[in-house]
Amino acid sequence: MTDQETLIEAARAGREHAHAPYSHFRVGAALRAKSGRVFTGCNVENASYGLTLCAERVAVFKALSEGERGFEAVAVVTDSDTLTPPCGACRQILWEFCGDAEVVLANLQGQIEVHRLSALFPKPFDSSNF
Repeated sequence: MTDQETLIEAARAGREHAHAPYSHFRVGAALRAKSGRVFTGCNVENASYGLTLCAERVAVFKALSEGERGFEAVAVVTDSDTLTPPCGACRQILWEFCGDAEVVLANLQGQIEVHRLSALFPKPFDSSNF
């Protein structure tokens, strides 16, 4: 199994833990650190929608909280016909902590796209802005 396939499978497994009682849109993410460790996340919805956390941010925060720094790739898996990229807030967090990482988008039907984060987030806000 390739690194990409392993990351997609981890994101698919993470998706199984999603808490999405409102949207029923379950998302899984898997973040691969430069050390080789993989951290998964799932979306966790809240009745107060603004408090909802996306799978990508859960994976990043989980990795950071366990002392990991430096990331290579993230996979995002949904059960939708169209591949779903990270939202704007997730793109900002990913840029802040992962830089121009590889972003693998996949769905349960087997579609896959690979992008660089810079292609999805062409004008990021970071320390170069101040």
